[in-house]
Amino acid sequence: MKAIVQDSYGPLSVLRLDEVDRPAPGRGQVLIQVRAAGVDQGVWHLTTGKPYLVRALGFGLRAPKVRTRGIDLAGVVVEVGPEVTGFRAGDEVYGTCDGSYAEYACAEVDRIAPKPAGLSFEQAAAVPVSACTALQALRDSGRLTAGQRVLVTGAGGGVGSFAVQLAKALGAHVTGVCSTGKVELVRSLGADEVIDRTGADPLDGSSRYDLIVDSAGNRSISRMRRALTKGGTLAIVGGEGSGNWTGGFGRQLRAPLLSPFVGHRLRAVAAVPRAADLRVLAEYLEAGSVTPAVDRSYPLAEVVAAIEHLRTGQVRGKLVIRI
Repeated sequence: MKAIVQDSYGPLSVLRLDEVDRPAPGRGQVLIQVRAAGVDQGVWHLTTGKPYLVRALGFGLRAPKVRTRGIDLAGVVVEVGPEVTGFRAGDEVYGTCDGSYAEYACAEVDRIAPKPAGLSFEQAAAVPVSACTALQALRDSGRLTAGQRVLVTGAGGGVGSFAVQLAKALGAHVTGVCSTGKVELVRSLGADEVIDRTGADPLDGSSRYDLIVDSAGNRSISRMRRALTKGGTLAIVGGEGSGNWTGGFGRQLRAPLLSPFVGHRLRAVAAVPRAADLRVLAEYLEAGSVTPAVDRSYPLAEVVAAIEHLRTGQVRGKLVIRI
């Protein structure tokens, strides 16, 4: 089968389209014919091995433990492994696995769920990592309740576009922060207010929020706290940054250490896509209260071009790989 593989960490040029053996499902796994796969910043980190913290987290110190790239996927089950009872051949599913940029991939059953009815494979593949991250940031880290005010930075990106819609579905008043080219997208997602980050400063303290979901940029924790209500929560999802060791993850490491000493809840969001959350998201998706914002799709052979486009910061919502 065809797959995007790498043998060492390095620039995107280490990725190549190659012929590899089709995997066989193990205990608690299913084999999926991949129809589409999502693109997110995690793919770039696993390709380059940067920041080095990524390697220390168990992905391989000197070289990637898993040669095939890709995390999000949507496709059709073609074979089930031992002790699998919840799925059978022919089921349409979505979720995550190790190595979705391939014609076939094996996934753990606790990382997949039935594909939401009415969604194309490309739409479904845009959901798992980004939407699960948004859901866990709002519900688990943010403890969001109806009527609260939420600020979402990076509202026109992958996580941000889902965070805006999910926060609205949970009954919040949502302000989205994005670049000029994404203002109309964020408004169409249902944000009550949209701030063009190239103009106004959303953190000047003139407005305060019960929850800030920070999914873009590298604003300091102290600066973001200025825009929180007393006892408010800052949920740090990401933030691409320089530095070989911790990169943009430095704030996530500091936040929980600082939290006990300030008047705000500071949380680092390290989302884990789970089958239970994929089923929750399916309810929102099938109801139409959440819709994946797919900017464009690329064929499998153009994975590098897709990741390069993602890294420009100009993507409106999500990118998807067609397989």
